[in-house]
Amino acid sequence: MIHCIAMNIFLIGGGGREHALAWKLSQSPLVEKLYATPGNPGIAAVAQCLPRGDGSPKTLLAAADAIGADLTVVGPEEPLVKGIVDVFRAAGRRIVGPASQAAQLEGSKIFAKDFLDRHHIPTAEFVTVANRQDAQRAISRFGFPVVLKADGLASGKGVIIVQDSQEADRALDTLGSRLVVEEFLRGEEVSFIALCDGKDVLPLAPTQDHKAIYDGDQGPNTGGMGAYCDSRILTPAETAHVLDTIIQPTVSAHAFTGFLYAGLMMTEAGPKVLEFNVRLGDPETQPLMHRMASDFVPALLAAAEGNLAGSTLEWREGPSVCVVLASGGYPGTFPTGFPISGIDRAEQHGAVVFHAGTRSTARALETAGGRVLGVTASGDGLATAIENTYAAVREIHFEGLHCRSDIGNKGLSRYNGIGLGT
Repeated sequence: MIHCIAMNIFLIGGGGREHALAWKLSQSPLVEKLYATPGNPGIAAVAQCLPRGDGSPKTLLAAADAIGADLTVVGPEEPLVKGIVDVFRAAGRRIVGPASQAAQLEGSKIFAKDFLDRHHIPTAEFVTVANRQDAQRAISRFGFPVVLKADGLASGKGVIIVQDSQEADRALDTLGSRLVVEEFLRGEEVSFIALCDGKDVLPLAPTQDHKAIYDGDQGPNTGGMGAYCDSRILTPAETAHVLDTIIQPTVSAHAFTGFLYAGLMMTEAGPKVLEFNVRLGDPETQPLMHRMASDFVPALLAAAEGNLAGSTLEWREGPSVCVVLASGGYPGTFPTGFPISGIDRAEQHGAVVFHAGTRSTARALETAGGRVLGVTASGDGLATAIENTYAAVREIHFEGLHCRSDIGNKGLSRYNGIGLGT
């Protein structure tokens, strides 16, 4: 049942994904008051930010009780893996997210790969290992390039593609002993995200993330250096195939609720799962929220109440693009505390600048993280959306600023009326 009264919504998180969600949710006539924890300076412009405390599920439940939250939306993966949904549901509070057992699809790469194998969902061939010797044997079996994945949560940086034995040795030093070693798949990646209520699913528009730090997908993986949202990324037939062979079997097996994010490789043999996440992507959420035409609150509430059947989302025709502005040195060590300028000028270009790693001081708005801002804009076509986004990017300055200059270029070179898998 969709409620017509205005609600208090509680948003958990403080990054660019959560700023994009807060920006979108604040526009809904169904929202009376929007709260967030811990929030950030961008979120504070549209929501009341609350202290995070220790971030435990019980502490967050106490905060939801104190503000009379009618619906809680969880941004990051850590609270989900820790069981926040179980705690909230036991207390009778509506929340969007998966139970802790289903959250292991992201919490453990080994759990996810075993699940995929057991349910015959297409994925790369793999071996799970618990020590260096077994890892080296598995690497020899697959040859180079080969993919090494740390088992637990790693904020998008626990995957290394190694090209030779020296790189493999360095990666094994970094990732730990419990690993997934898997074959390297060739194709283009797609982020496919669906909102789920345990039985029914509502797919969001397809997006493409850019994980590597440098242009041309060079350098180490990051949490994401940019993304674009365009319905042409997948054909209707490809979307239906992903829903039938990947999303729906996963939802049915776990009675999965919340956001199921399948990171896909569109290979010549069809889509294969690279990874599962159990929340919205970052930076994919930024172009998704910018392009979404409909109110998002009714769908979120329907998912939390197990009543998603018949829900729809409307999307603006033109694509949207997000470019992440990162601190110098990211994804390694980096300094913070540099003043940020030009956000107002950037937004005069029609962009929305989503805050990710920022803080407000008496002196200025400053950098406070690796990924600092997500500059997001739309256009009539992908080329125009890219142009509008980078025009806004050029207005922003802080010491050490780094960004990729090729976000969305794969789409420009590909589009001729067919999807990635054709």
